[in-house]
Amino acid sequence: MSTTRKHTALPKAQILIEALPWLTRHHGRTVVIKFGGNAMVDEDLKAAFAQDVVFLRHAGLKPVVVHGGGPQISAALDRHGIVSEFKAGLRVTTEDAMDVVRMVLAGQVQRELVGLLNRHGPFAVGLTGEDAHTLTATKHRPEIDGESVDIGRVGEITEIDTGAIEALLADGRIPVVSSIARSQDDHHVYNVNADTAAAALAAALGAETLMVLTDVEGLYEDWPNSDEVISRLTASQLEKLLPELSSGMVPKMEGCLHAVRGGVTTARVIDGRVQHSILLEIFTDEGIGTMVVPDEQGES
Repeated sequence: MSTTRKHTALPKAQILIEALPWLTRHHGRTVVIKFGGNAMVDEDLKAAFAQDVVFLRHAGLKPVVVHGGGPQISAALDRHGIVSEFKAGLRVTTEDAMDVVRMVLAGQVQRELVGLLNRHGPFAVGLTGEDAHTLTATKHRPEIDGESVDIGRVGEITEIDTGAIEALLADGRIPVVSSIARSQDDHHVYNVNADTAAAALAAALGAETLMVLTDVEGLYEDWPNSDEVISRLTASQLEKLLPELSSGMVPKMEGCLHAVRGGVTTARVIDGRVQHSILLEIFTDEGIGTMVVPDEQGES
């Protein structure tokens, strides 16, 4: 082997060796990944995301993908002449809008993601929270200025049945879940925030990790005065910060808090604008983004 080849091959070997302890730690563990933001609309990022998820599967992990579809839903509602309205950071979902939401999530976004993953093998199976009673919800009424507000068919998860997802994982498949839930009270369905759905599923599945892709580097120490990212914080530290966060980050960070309080070992918010950010986060010493961990013993 020439000296040049030795030198170019060595860094690759070092990268693989660095991944070894992480491969050992995560082998056989479930990881729930919330797919969203820029990674959802940029073709290169979408392709890299699919590669990462299939890599996790081949590396012995059990990935579960949960997705929403904000930009795609807004575009479809525009085409149908339905105005997009948001209250308390959540989409007001009328009966007409719900039909469009369901069509876009299950018929467009999920199908595309399943297709991208299945370029690499017969792995991905799409389902919505309606399938096999995976997600059950009741009407969510957020409070704005102390008043309970009706935002239509937006749901709050009341029950999770992980049976279908666990059966798929046992069969070596990659479940791709659209954040729609069946109604506990009537025959309708609910639109559920995908960050919230991913966190609830991660806890119900006893996942090792919840990863939430965002369009920022992580949770900033003192935004907008500083772009220093907090790399690690405990559940209690996060709880204290929640009231100060921007509305877009609240469901993501509340999801992380819910996950680690529900038994998930770590919850991470990572920058989905960076290609292969999932692999960097799981298999390298540095990691990127913000990691939330359960409280230390004795901390409340």
